[in-house]
Amino acid sequence: MQASKHILAVLVLGALAGTALAADDEVVVYSSRIDELIKPVFDAYTAETGTKVKFITDKEAPLIARLKAEGKNTPADLLITVDAGNLWQAEQEGVLRPIDSPIVKANIPPQYRSATGAWSGLSLRARTIFYSTERVKPEELSTYEALADENWEGRLCLRTSKKVYNQSLTATLIEAHGAEKAEQIVRGWVNNLATDVFADDNALLLAIDAGQCDVGIANTYYYGRLHKENPGLKVKPFWPNQGDRGVHVNLSGAGVTKYAPHPQAAQKLVEWMTAEKAQRLLADLNQEYPANPQVAPSEEVASWGSFKADSVPVEIAGKRQAEAIRLMDRAGWN
Repeated sequence: MQASKHILAVLVLGALAGTALAADDEVVVYSSRIDELIKPVFDAYTAETGTKVKFITDKEAPLIARLKAEGKNTPADLLITVDAGNLWQAEQEGVLRPIDSPIVKANIPPQYRSATGAWSGLSLRARTIFYSTERVKPEELSTYEALADENWEGRLCLRTSKKVYNQSLTATLIEAHGAEKAEQIVRGWVNNLATDVFADDNALLLAIDAGQCDVGIANTYYYGRLHKENPGLKVKPFWPNQGDRGVHVNLSGAGVTKYAPHPQAAQKLVEWMTAEKAQRLLADLNQEYPANPQVAPSEEVASWGSFKADSVPVEIAGKRQAEAIRLMDRAGWN
């Protein structure tokens, strides 16, 4: 009888160990990135490591709310989303756990990581000035701030202030100039609008091409996708503020969830995604810049030219987000 009990115990422990092992061979990701832009990365990871990656796609706000509601019962190991403002918000909502990874620290510069280790950038995008190659000469352009000057009256296009990308840009203006000066700049932009604000960057860039406006502010990867489809697009990027703080850069990034069932497996995936192979794949798929400075951008992205990026930590976008939203409301930016 005792021998039978011993054998049964060994079998149960073996089964449990097998279950744990199987569980560690899987990572569940909540992602706000478009499926076709992230699935090839997960497939490459599975092919290399054998670890399966299951992912659920939704907007960033519902995903953060879901993590809060699920609490300790969440199946999610990792959150991937765009913009440091969203990652900072997730950190403040308490749905991420800090990780201490020498690999991530070696691969990603500190300004593109949370100071607490709660999240790390994976790919970068510049939110820069775009101009009509038919109606604007590059030498007419200089800084974000200069777009508030009278000579751009009736010539500027902007995306809605409701999108986090513009909230983050405004947050860095506040960081650079203080609230009063930043509000003057934003009011100048609003006064110079050629038309109502746009719902997305694609529409803004196409409006410049069509002649609705002469200049605008958009993320580089939107331009990359449009230009790939239409090489004759009569729009080009301009790198502002090269004489002072540099171009506003934001990111997509990832953080291990607070109650991740497989935190070590999730951390390994983040580490892999910050290394050369995944960085190249991420950047090429999305027409973005690698967050790892040791990895070169794609040929298409490199063709736009090099620039000095703003060195301000991107988490400022989150810390000043609420202040930026209030400022934009006061300035009449819809």
